[in-house]
Amino acid sequence: MHPKDSILYVLRKSQAFLKDNGIESSRLDAELLLSEVLNFNRVKLYTHFEYKLTEEQKDNYRKLLKERAKKVPIAYLTKKKNFYNSTFYVDPSVLIPRPETEELVEWVLKDTPSIEEYTVLDLCTGSGCLGISLKRERPNWILHFSDLSMEALEVCKKNYFSIIEDDSFNNFYISDLFDSIPIKKFNLITINPPYIPSTEKELLSAGVYEYEPHLALFLDHHEEFLTKLIKNLDNYIEDTGNLFMEIHPDWEPILKKIVLQSNKHIVFKKDYSNKIRMAKISNELTQ
Repeated sequence: MHPKDSILYVLRKSQAFLKDNGIESSRLDAELLLSEVLNFNRVKLYTHFEYKLTEEQKDNYRKLLKERAKKVPIAYLTKKKNFYNSTFYVDPSVLIPRPETEELVEWVLKDTPSIEEYTVLDLCTGSGCLGISLKRERPNWILHFSDLSMEALEVCKKNYFSIIEDDSFNNFYISDLFDSIPIKKFNLITINPPYIPSTEKELLSAGVYEYEPHLALFLDHHEEFLTKLIKNLDNYIEDTGNLFMEIHPDWEPILKKIVLQSNKHIVFKKDYSNKIRMAKISNELTQ
């Protein structure tokens, strides 16, 4: 019989509590939250089952469990999310980074020569996970970050300075797409915009709909948004430059139409779930 204060006992009780509250990943979540409280990795939890929690640790753990039972995402409770070889700070002002966006990072890196010293604009940056991951893999690239939300941009700054460790960097813009971006030609533009129509909100989990920022999730007038993005592209991208973006699968026909009307070229790419999830847009004559 394990003592009531031991890791094993506490984990078993917390797993049952989360499961009773409808948390499907109850065991994993119980372990992640306890790891956060104890500052242990999950392996250490298993090798220290007899470790006894202090009263303060038990109180902190209970608070996190109660929040998780309300469907608050784990990433918001731990204030971090692993993404493409880095750990990003996250809070409710930014979308939690998704695996699909890691696929976009992979596509950009594979498509772009590593020796080039590119100037890159990351629109709708949120936590900065897309642009910062590119910068970490391509240290010679010069990044610029933009978001409509001041709070999100502060999170991006926090992540940039902690992951890249460049205190002199200051290429951050509060902007609705290109509206407040200084006229400048970029070699590469990336964007992971909001793309879920409000008609699909019922398909989202409670944790996503209730806690993640709707500004970063939902977009109803997607044709207007895409037209504004593509029509202004020539002012901000080099003739040989590319725009890479994450998209809703239903955007394929209208995005293709807008791009072709602008005399540009587009390539779509499926994600690992076999859904159209990414697009690369370039000047047709130069690509």
